Amino acid sequence: MRNLNMIDTFLIEIGQSLQTVHGTPTTTERPYPAQGLQTAEPLTETESQLSGRLMRVNHAGEVAAQGLYRGQAITARLPQVRSKMERAALEENDHLAWCNKRLNELDTHSSYLNPMWYWGSFSIGAVAGALGDKWSLGFVKETEDQVEQHLDDHLTRLPPHDLPSTAVLQQMKADEIEHGKMAEEAGGIKLPWPVRKVLMPTVSKLMTTLSYRF
Repeated sequence: MRNLNMIDTFLIEIGQSLQTVHGTPTTTERPYPAQGLQTAEPLTETESQLSGRLMRVNHAGEVAAQGLYRGQAITARLPQVRSKMERAALEENDHLAWCNKRLNELDTHSSYLNPMWYWGSFSIGAVAGALGDKWSLGFVKETEDQVEQHLDDHLTRLPPHDLPSTAVLQQMKADEIEHGKMAEEAGGIKLPWPVRKVLMPTVSKLMTTLSYRF
């Protein structure tokens, strides 16, 4: 098997980013959580727009998650940590595909800023990985904790009879909790307060606000 050099790795990541943003991501064997579900009653135009905007934000978050995990995997020092990052990224691809399917069902588009979300998160992930596996895993743990809170918020904002979107977000939440546990059990440490309470929430707010609109 050929040993990959820096150019090979760069080209692979370019291909991965294109597949994430514009193509069909590689997923696991898990089924679409909303398979066979219908809304309890037809969504009004306003409700459909709200659901679409919220799912667009979640789709953008999954694009960012792909960039984050790929960036961390590329700089992870221990093979077992790299393997965990790659498996988590594959499961996050399920979320990406599910959100994209729901966007199509709601007849709306994904965020036009997805390339920026991917490469911005890739850069953050690569830096976190370069700092050391315990910091990288700690970053995953904190990210997943904040995503869980974000999903809880969206579950309260969705139209109550939008059962398909609710089913997708509930399964995503369960997966994010497991990913956070994985990172913590693998040796992740708690990040400094300014990172957890200032930097990460600020970046998250910027992404969610812009994705909601664009």
